[in-house]
Amino acid sequence: MYNWEAGVPKLGATVESNGINFAIFAKNKKKVVLNIYKSGSDLLPKEKIVLDPSINKTGDIWHIFLQNGSEGTLYTWKIDDYPEILDPYALSYTNNKNYSNRKSIAIKLSHEKEKHLEIPMQDTIIYEAHIKLFTQNFNSMVEFPGTYSGFLEKIPYLKDLGVTAVEFLPVYEWDDFTGNIGINNGAKLKNIWGYNPIGFFALTKKFSKNQKLDSHSEIVEFKELVKELHKNGIEVILDVVYNHTAEGGKGGKFYNFKAMDLNTFYMLENSNVQFMNYSGCGNTVNTNNKVVKDMIVSSLRYWYLEMGVDGFRFDLASILGRNEEGHWLGENSLLNELVQDPILSHCKLISESWDLGGYYVGDMPADWSEWNGKYRDVVRKFIKGEFGQVTELLKRIFGSPDIFKRNDRTPYSNINFITCHDGFTMWDLVSYNNKHNLNNGENNQDGENHNNSYNNGAEGETEDKTIIAIRKQQLKNMLLILFISQGVPMILMGDEMGRTQLGNNNAYCQNNRSTWVDWERGNNFSDITEFTKNMIKLRKKYNIFRNRDYLELEDNKNKGVGIHGVKLNCPDFSYYSLSIAFSLYDSNSDTTFYIILNSYHGELNFELPKLNGKKWQLLVDTSKDDSENFLEDGKIISDAFYKTAPKSSVILISK
Repeated sequence: MYNWEAGVPKLGATVESNGINFAIFAKNKKKVVLNIYKSGSDLLPKEKIVLDPSINKTGDIWHIFLQNGSEGTLYTWKIDDYPEILDPYALSYTNNKNYSNRKSIAIKLSHEKEKHLEIPMQDTIIYEAHIKLFTQNFNSMVEFPGTYSGFLEKIPYLKDLGVTAVEFLPVYEWDDFTGNIGINNGAKLKNIWGYNPIGFFALTKKFSKNQKLDSHSEIVEFKELVKELHKNGIEVILDVVYNHTAEGGKGGKFYNFKAMDLNTFYMLENSNVQFMNYSGCGNTVNTNNKVVKDMIVSSLRYWYLEMGVDGFRFDLASILGRNEEGHWLGENSLLNELVQDPILSHCKLISESWDLGGYYVGDMPADWSEWNGKYRDVVRKFIKGEFGQVTELLKRIFGSPDIFKRNDRTPYSNINFITCHDGFTMWDLVSYNNKHNLNNGENNQDGENHNNSYNNGAEGETEDKTIIAIRKQQLKNMLLILFISQGVPMILMGDEMGRTQLGNNNAYCQNNRSTWVDWERGNNFSDITEFTKNMIKLRKKYNIFRNRDYLELEDNKNKGVGIHGVKLNCPDFSYYSLSIAFSLYDSNSDTTFYIILNSYHGELNFELPKLNGKKWQLLVDTSKDDSENFLEDGKIISDAFYKTAPKSSVILISK
């Protein structure tokens, strides 16, 4: 039996030297019970402590202090007649396969501050990765495949690649139930991506090398990963999900928030009976309520201060900008409060600026960076060879000033990406005309239908060398555009080695070889890997590719930007145009670049600008072998024109 005191209204489980303070928000509830367990496998608690509202309640918070309680204590809460619930503020949960049997684990904060790298946003290069899928394949050759420790073993690879930040898909605990049945073996499919949160603090054990039921060593393991990434100059960005929870809508599960107070935590309509569903996942978190806001801020500060991460990418972030009726508030919402927070304003804040109810790219408050979906779409369309894209493409390459140039926002307010976890990989973009999601068990009805992809002559994998060659060329074209564009580039894990998901563009429930990074595949795509490394080196070396200010569309004696077509200063912006060229001057190095993008199916002859005292040197031509690219003493171009092969991109540099 525990001796107990009244405790204080400090949410969560606070481990002190002489005991543990427990507290939970439970509004308008009559009975609150704290259950203490001996083991995570136990179905019945060893002790039930009924809280006395006259002693253990302050406002809407119930609290109690257990004398001699120690770190590792297992507990749940019981509120009125609801099922036992997990503490949403808990830093760890037990690892029961049956989620309804899980317990919260009381953890003591270390308060060991990990120094943040604070790499400027304009110098950031993001690598989006899934911790488990990155090393789960046996050919990853790591000691602990699919774990935080396994990912740590691959840090030298990432450092050599040249990225400055990894963006992890969700790492706090989620319910992996999908209800889907695989068509191949009839097995139940589990959600591996993690966009179905149970709580916003507890690190998942799914990626821990220690799978013991009651252990909380995953926290130490993750901190070691963060520390080692920092030692190698790589920041950590977490994909966080504050827009919905795993409890779903009416008839959904009870993990915590529904029992604590439905009206506080969720957006409801029709006399508080029906859940609003801007997330598409059954419920929408009410981020207007002060209790919810404080929880989100506390969660972010925990990951930033205690766990050492450097920034966050907010899934369906626009939901955080809606009022309780679902109307867009933007500047007058939690979104603005986060960039004004004295602590969180110093970390990287990145938004996915759309949800089921609207598209708000460019509408985020100042100091946010945003995933630029328009950039993704136009690059795909241009590479595919779709008409009417040249004008739009140029805007996106030059930092999307039409979207972001307001309120002193800069080009690095936008995150440029062509692929991400959600959709085709880059190789699949050039290998499939249609999605192939039957293995998800949803009759191929899930996933995006409009992918702007083109298979280049064969659907899926092929041994046709001609098709493989043009596909690789198109990969290089996309990578080249990505790394010379103003803004922050983001690459999806494995795109640098031709990773494929066999045409599945919604592989959220595929934890198998179709989604695991195939490290042996890298042998056949070493040219793409080297091309990626060289494009990153080029971007880092010359400031012109990562400007703090928007480029002006004018040519001032070769000290600005020149826009061209096959003829100098005559860009073709007509509907049927499939090519564009432009010159860029880097004042820091007194270097001029001439870049040609040709998505036409035929060869085009581009007139070259004249240089004073210098000559053009070929730096990149994606139609040529890599042996002819990125040479210190590349081919000098003496002609007044450069013949550009079909479906190719070229970079010339003044020497």
